[in-house]
Amino acid sequence: HVQLVESGGGSVQAGGSLRLSCAASGYTRRSYCMGWFRQAPGKEREGVAGISAAGGTKVYADSVKGRFTISRDSAKNTVYLQMNSLKPEDTAVYYCVSGTNDWGQGTQVTV
Repeated sequence: HVQLVESGGGSVQAGGSLRLSCAASGYTRRSYCMGWFRQAPGKEREGVAGISAAGGTKVYADSVKGRFTISRDSAKNTVYLQMNSLKPEDTAVYYCVSGTNDWGQGTQVTV
């Protein structure tokens, strides 16, 4: 299994920015595709962004395209989610997930 720890959440005003980090440990001898999901109160968990193992392919939910950017630093076993122009509807707990279907504990983002 891969252990994932998210950080970087917090409270920010609308229009502000945050950068989330997801540090992986454990079985990291190979790279996996990684993704970010979020879950708002009373709503189902939804996919936000994903990145391929090599980092060459990135996908985004329509609701965050042009505002969020996913990236990875393989040397640090870390995946990032840069979130700009944040909106109140971005308020949620954000989770990191690996291609092994391991999940982090989540980090709260409040706009």
